Amino acid sequence: MNICVIKNYARLKPSLFYLPILLLIAMVLWLYSRDALSVDKYIQVQKDAFFFINFHLGQFPKILYNLTQIGDASVFLAFLSIFILYAPKMWEALLSASLLSLIFSNVLKNIFGVARPAVVFDNNSFIVIGNKAVGQASLPSGHSITVFTTLTVLMFAFMPEKLQYKILWVSFIIITGLMIAFTRVGVGAHYPLDVITGSIIGYISGLIGIFISREFKIWAWINNPKYYPVLMVLMLVCCISLINGIINENLVIYYLAIASLFFAFYKIIYVFVKK
Repeated sequence: MNICVIKNYARLKPSLFYLPILLLIAMVLWLYSRDALSVDKYIQVQKDAFFFINFHLGQFPKILYNLTQIGDASVFLAFLSIFILYAPKMWEALLSASLLSLIFSNVLKNIFGVARPAVVFDNNSFIVIGNKAVGQASLPSGHSITVFTTLTVLMFAFMPEKLQYKILWVSFIIITGLMIAFTRVGVGAHYPLDVITGSIIGYISGLIGIFISREFKIWAWINNPKYYPVLMVLMLVCCISLINGIINENLVIYYLAIASLFFAFYKIIYVFVKK
């Protein structure tokens, strides 16, 4: 499996960055055409779309609130933890990509300073699920960045060779990612363009992470059983975070994530002891 990932990553070309960059440019031009490059007008130009999406998605609060947690890095990475053993090259890319996505998210949120829906609109006029998101950190959506960073690394890692399967695989990943990302609008935490922007930035972060893993061996130690105790400690930290989520919110998604983490933890201990 790891050999397959290495081969798939080796095929990637820098031209893959063209589409996301063009999409970002198109979005800026669209906002410019609507005279919506200021924070206030950025919010107003998508006000109707926000209320529409929020109302319709908000009819499924339990499903929505579970799905939106996948945008939490500790949850998503827990589901992929088993690949540490079977596809460590993917994890090399994922770690670099995740650090980049964290930087992009924090820097851009501080630059744009867009107020969240709960700060701008009457809270009785739209649906808020879970803890009310407040502050000036709406653009871009951090959860969307995390989701698409992770899915991009995963998508290119296991890209099929045949064109028809490739189209199905890419379509599945993009649709799944957008479904998860738009839960942020459904829970009342973000505007639609926050999510779209975050998704594009996440894709770019994932690609950069892959290219870094190709050129540099920063995380190559992941594939060495000698360092598995380090991974075990990190997994325990992640486990504590998930347990805290269960205590505070008792969501199904946390139980599934922790079950995945426990399984990976067991397999890593087995390999470490066996060596």
